[in-house]
Amino acid sequence: MYNKIAIIGGGNLGTAIAEGLLKSEFSKPADITITRRNLTELEGLKNKGVKVTSDNIEAVKNSDVVILAVKPFQIKDVLDGFKAELDPQKHILVSVITGIFIEDMQNAVQKNVPLFRAMPNTAIAIQESMTCISHKGANNTQVDFIKNIFEKLGKVAMIDEKLMDAATVLGACGTAFAMRYIRANIQGGIEIGFSAATASLIAAQTVKGAADLLLLKGAHPEQEIDKVTTPKGCTIAGLNEMEHQGFSSSLIRGVVTSYNKILNS
Repeated sequence: MYNKIAIIGGGNLGTAIAEGLLKSEFSKPADITITRRNLTELEGLKNKGVKVTSDNIEAVKNSDVVILAVKPFQIKDVLDGFKAELDPQKHILVSVITGIFIEDMQNAVQKNVPLFRAMPNTAIAIQESMTCISHKGANNTQVDFIKNIFEKLGKVAMIDEKLMDAATVLGACGTAFAMRYIRANIQGGIEIGFSAATASLIAAQTVKGAADLLLLKGAHPEQEIDKVTTPKGCTIAGLNEMEHQGFSSSLIRGVVTSYNKILNS
């Protein structure tokens, strides 16, 4: 029913979405249209059969779902350019743009089009994103369809839009927080004798495995910690030293500080 997808903005995020939809076989190449001013940047997608164009109006006319992936400062001009083509009986409008609220889109288009706001993270490039989604004016079929799109690109959480800033911190800034932990683990690994490459492999795979234990088994972190902390063992000694140095509290304070930064911007 919503086969044709237009991605307005063929930058890193827009192309990652297109690539993910192709790799997962959610969409046929001919059912995806992606726009960008410089079409040479989209040659790879074009060679795979994706329609590429610099004409947003053409892309919207030939689509059912419109995914906005432009820069925040471009949103008004972009929507003004094609809003006349939006049909509330046909189109679904989705924004993956940071800081753009559903109300902003509603005010810009002035039509009762089903509206979605999605917040993916950079792991969308490898179909491992954590995407939070909120919506307005959409029926259950439309919600399920948009959710299904982003489930092909990782995990999805449906949230109230008022939590979207918090989702940005936990899911998007959280990527940087996790990378900083991995980096520190690598540095520790080098200090105790590993090469940088080997320490990087061990640290990254260990974090991936730990995350999968939670995602696939539904376990609580403390349950998994208990399995590797033996009495008088090296794990509990290391954990206790980290806590003495403020490990958990510094992470929590970092999350809250990032959140307050968004609120006060």
